Amino acid sequence: MNGSAKIAVCPGSYDPVTNGHLDIIGRTSRVFYKVIVGVVGQGIRKSKTMFSAEERRDFLLEATADLANVEIEIFTNLVVDFAREHGASVIVKGIRAISDFEYELEMNQLNRKLAPEIESVYVFASPDYSFLSSTGVKEMATFGADIGDLVPPSVAAALKQRAERD
Repeated sequence: MNGSAKIAVCPGSYDPVTNGHLDIIGRTSRVFYKVIVGVVGQGIRKSKTMFSAEERRDFLLEATADLANVEIEIFTNLVVDFAREHGASVIVKGIRAISDFEYELEMNQLNRKLAPEIESVYVFASPDYSFLSSTGVKEMATFGADIGDLVPPSVAAALKQRAERD
């Protein structure tokens, strides 16, 4: 493995971060020397976020504090450019279901066209989290469901607070 292959980027909107995201990040951190979690600053696919990029970054910083080789950064450019800026040659994404695979296959082909030197690696969701999505968590929180076992405590508190304001 060359030096840059030891650095991986885990991009996502993380709106909000879930325990499923943290599972993928934690497992990735055991494989790669350094993991840079890239928080999408301004998304095209999902334009409106519940939490600001800074809030999402802070949730991740708190939730990954025990992972010494994980860094959290906001990015506003193409993920392949973000990876290049950090010397990463791998993009790691989680896969929960066939629908994720279809989307990620398309993104993989576009990324390979733009940056053939950067590989995409896919980590399948653990069975405990294969159903879990940020969208689902936000919806559950909006209707007052207990999400305490789905997200970090600070995220659960923030979602509850947002739901009470709206």
